[in-house]
Amino acid sequence: MTQWQSQQITLAEDDNLTVVPRENCQIVTETSEQSVTLPYLAYIPESQKLLLLVTCGFPHQVNLMTSDDLGITWSDPRPILPDDPEKRSWLGLGITWLGAGRLALAASASPSSGDRRFRSYSDDCGQTWSDPVPIQRTSDGIEWHQWDPWLVDSDPETGEASRIAETGYISLPENEPCPRGGYSQAMIRFSEDLGRTWQDEIRPPQWYKSDEVALCRAGNGTIVAACRINQPKPYWYDIDHYEGLGFSLSKDDGLTWSDVQVFYEWGRHHPSMVRMPNDDIVMTYVVRKGYPDTADGYPQFGIEAIVSHDHGETWDMAHRYMLSQWKGNAKGEAPELEADFRAKWPRWFASCQATSTQLLPDGTLLTVFGTGYRSAPTEHGHCSPRDVGLVRWMINE
Repeated sequence: MTQWQSQQITLAEDDNLTVVPRENCQIVTETSEQSVTLPYLAYIPESQKLLLLVTCGFPHQVNLMTSDDLGITWSDPRPILPDDPEKRSWLGLGITWLGAGRLALAASASPSSGDRRFRSYSDDCGQTWSDPVPIQRTSDGIEWHQWDPWLVDSDPETGEASRIAETGYISLPENEPCPRGGYSQAMIRFSEDLGRTWQDEIRPPQWYKSDEVALCRAGNGTIVAACRINQPKPYWYDIDHYEGLGFSLSKDDGLTWSDVQVFYEWGRHHPSMVRMPNDDIVMTYVVRKGYPDTADGYPQFGIEAIVSHDHGETWDMAHRYMLSQWKGNAKGEAPELEADFRAKWPRWFASCQATSTQLLPDGTLLTVFGTGYRSAPTEHGHCSPRDVGLVRWMINE
């Protein structure tokens, strides 16, 4: 069994980076030899229970893991959707706590058969789940691509969801066509019936060339959007790890949005945000590109975090947190795929995938992430096993 090790990367002299000790990190799936990917956390405050949505195996299946001790130990993954007679792969794409025992999750089925994006609901804190129902399409009939959990505004007295915002995206190949199939247009829409039906979407022009968008309600009422932005032209032919990260703000409850301010043009994305009791906002994200190779030529990957002290208006980029970081297990290119962007696959087998962060009752943060640090190619072109890592940490006073 490969042992988890966190490497210290080369830093600039003026980089004030807080490195969380590797003892704070555990790999919760390390005894498994299957692929476990796309982790999403949900916290049930009434029982102080954590739910971890993961996608397991080939073909992929949506599974749930639970923890009754705030993430110290976890149950084995258990499938939560009905057996699929078509044997399609299912990806879990976000889980959201709605209050009063209710949860919702999204899933994507492949290969497609008509609608391939579905939703499932639980009314008993995740014990049982409804049969999947198709996710409502856009107002002009285009399939809605969701990635991130919902933003839930709750009734202050009952704690139940009163208004939900969801982001999604579509591809626009007719606008400035590029080799990867067209730029993306991120969108937002709202529901007042727990996500059963949705108002017509809003397509902020500022979100053109963005796809996955995570949301957070700031302490002053601003909605903060962390946007994964399409990769720059120089990286059109490369893997989508070259997509970047930025943020956009709405001060009118999501109706209009500011321009996307760019943190990183490429290499960092998959954000998750949490509002702290003092109204600081913490954003975690993956680092797929941007770290230097090791001395022996291997790539490095990691999970970082930044903090905003002013409701998302600015972010303290000079004082980042490194939550976890590891060395890749392959280098070089695959000669048989030289003409394709997949030629770089060996270098990214060990890369990171998704972050999801929750604030725990004691004030610590729990961040889960996907890692392929012990993965290798399979005969089907997949990389397996893949793992879910977990970091428990705190913001510096």
